[in-house]
Amino acid sequence: MTPEKPLSTGEATRPATAPLYAAGFVTAFGAHSIAAGLGAESGNIGLTLLNLGILLALYDVAEVFLKPVFGALSDRIGAKPVIVGGLFAFAALSLIGLGAADPLILALARLGQGAAASAFSPSSSAMVARMARGGKAGTYFGRYGSWKSLGYIIGPPLGAGLILAGGFPLLFGTLSALAAVTAVWVLVSVPHLAPLPRKRYTLMDLARQVGERRFLVPTLVLAAATGALGAAVGFLPALATRHGMDAFAGTAAVSVVALGSVLTQPWVGRLRDRSAVTDNRGSTTGLLLIAAGIGLVAAAPGVVTIFVAAAFIGTGIGAVTPLGFAHLADTTPPERMGRTMGSAELGRELGDAGGPLLVGGIATATALPFGLGALALLVAAASIPRLGPVEPAGPNN
Repeated sequence: MTPEKPLSTGEATRPATAPLYAAGFVTAFGAHSIAAGLGAESGNIGLTLLNLGILLALYDVAEVFLKPVFGALSDRIGAKPVIVGGLFAFAALSLIGLGAADPLILALARLGQGAAASAFSPSSSAMVARMARGGKAGTYFGRYGSWKSLGYIIGPPLGAGLILAGGFPLLFGTLSALAAVTAVWVLVSVPHLAPLPRKRYTLMDLARQVGERRFLVPTLVLAAATGALGAAVGFLPALATRHGMDAFAGTAAVSVVALGSVLTQPWVGRLRDRSAVTDNRGSTTGLLLIAAGIGLVAAAPGVVTIFVAAAFIGTGIGAVTPLGFAHLADTTPPERMGRTMGSAELGRELGDAGGPLLVGGIATATALPFGLGALALLVAAASIPRLGPVEPAGPNN
């Protein structure tokens, strides 16, 4: 078997990849618009704090268990069918939310959306990786990550606006329509990449592959960055209110984080493809920027430092994310790209949950600066393992 050849220029064009960026936007927008809406409307629909926490977690719980499964399925049958099926499922399951006055209905809709996103999110990453083979992984993942970050930025305010205009039914209806339109766009515009022949894997093979340095180190980098993002989204507004700022200023600080990521990712991706930055040096710099931002607000929280820290954190995340995914794309055999991307997404989900839990746990026992300081140290420590040189993996390696 010969290694996969890079796709032709006609296949790896903007019209072919733009629908995949839109799929990344759908999962980020869907998750964050509803999460913000649930928090704002919890009193109006009779949610206790415990029920609110459960509803917020259901989307991520579904993704943790299902992303590796659907990633492996995309290797078996091809990524495009899984993406299209997942988007149509997201559209259909979002319709459950049209009756969202009942917390149980909300829970079913939220769980269903998370399960559907588990299909098209890692499969889209795998498709981007295969289309980018030939030295363009940084550019494509920079754009893909930028569109996901855009979903994180506009999700909460747009979701709140839709709920204000027409309640949860309008928000869920909008998400359903957006997912359906994106599914059709992918179906029409994205080329079908046939699944590649794969050897049969034993459980020992799978354990060995997951334990490979070329998988573990970039996944650790991505998890550390996502853990910092999760903590920043939750605790920067809390710090802002503690230091005399209003809720708008706290939200603005989170938007600075997301904006820094949106602007940085495409730029870093292009630099990587021009060999102006290496995966190792860029990831190390990005993680140290994140750690510096978190450490700054831990040591000297204030009106100015919160926004400076937000810029550091967002820029660092924007540097780390495309480099981590591009490194995985360039060092993973193409026939198991889906499973690798699904497993890497699982690592990010665990980081997303672990970062806020770490900060919250230590802050409860001591004080918030100590929780943030501990996270800063862990993020800095994640920069110590070095990413190896990019040596494309051959089939079945």
